[in-house]
Amino acid sequence: MFSNESRGGDRRTPPRFASAAGAVCLLIGLAACGSGTGSAHTGSAGDRVSATGDTSAPGTVAPATSTPPGSPTPPGSPTAETLPLAGKVVALDPGHNPANYRHTAEINRQVNVGNGHKECDTTGTETNAGYAEASYTLDVSRRVRSLLIARGAKVVLTQNGDRPYGPCVDERARIGNEAHADAAVSIHADGAPAADYGFHVIAPQSLHEGGADTRAIAGPSLRLATSLRAHFAAATKEPFADYLGGGKGLMVRGDLGGLNMSTVPKVFIECGNMRNARDAKSLTNPAWRQDAARGIADGLTAFLESSSDSPGGKG
Repeated sequence: MFSNESRGGDRRTPPRFASAAGAVCLLIGLAACGSGTGSAHTGSAGDRVSATGDTSAPGTVAPATSTPPGSPTPPGSPTAETLPLAGKVVALDPGHNPANYRHTAEINRQVNVGNGHKECDTTGTETNAGYAEASYTLDVSRRVRSLLIARGAKVVLTQNGDRPYGPCVDERARIGNEAHADAAVSIHADGAPAADYGFHVIAPQSLHEGGADTRAIAGPSLRLATSLRAHFAAATKEPFADYLGGGKGLMVRGDLGGLNMSTVPKVFIECGNMRNARDAKSLTNPAWRQDAARGIADGLTAFLESSSDSPGGKG
C-alpha cells in the first residue's frame, strides 16, 4: 500500500523409481525377453520427478528412463545447475502483516530509515469488501516463490505469516541484505482514492545521507523496476497507474525505508488500487493473482539473466 512504505492515506487493518524388468526364459534352446517401462510422478511439492528421482521444471514431464541410479544425466535433461536462476538469491517482501492490527503500539514505533525516521510498519489497506492488502501480498509472494524455486532460485521471505507483526521496514531491508540477494521485491497494493486505478513500480533514489547509501544499487534497481513493469503489464494486462508518475507506471523515491536501507537491487510494486472497483475485482481473483505472480517472476528472471554483476559480485 501507499502507506508509510509507499504513500500516505488509507490504512486498515518418493519419487517412485522406474526400473527395467527383464526376464530370460530358457525353453528347449529358445530365449524370450520382456521389459518394463519407467514412469514419472508428481512429488509432494508439485515438481515433476523423473524416473531417476531428478526434479525437472514444472510443466514438463520427465521422460521415463531405464538409466541406473547414479548414471550421468542424459544430455538435455534439466538439472539444478542448468535451470535459468541456478545460484541466484531473491528476497521477497510481502508488504505489511495480517496480524499488524493487533500490535498498534509495536508497529507505530519509530525506526531509522536512513534519512529520517518512520513508523515500524502499518496495517495496510483493503478492498471495500474487506479483502486485506496483507492477505494479498502474502498470497502473491508465495506464488512468486514457487515459480522462482522451479527456475532454480533460492528465495527468502521477510515474513511468511508466522510473525506476530511486522517486521519493521528497516528489518525487511536487512533480511535481503544479509541474504546477499541478487534482487529484492516488496509486494504491495495501493489504497488510493476510488477513481484511481492501475499499477506502478518504485525504484530507490540515489542517496548518501545518514544511514542510507543507495548509490551502488540505484542503477540496477531502476533496471529491475523497468523489467518488472514490462513483464507485470504483459502478464496481467493491468494498465499503468493513472494518478502518479505521469502515467508511466514507474517512480523513483527517496522516502521509503525498505529501499533506503537496502544494499541489494530492490524495488516496490503496487499491483493495483484496492479501493478501485475494477482493480479490486482483479486483486481478489486467484487466477489474476497467479498472473501477477508470473509477471513478477518473469520480470525478476529477465533482470537476473541480463545482469552481469551486483553488490557482492552477484546478480
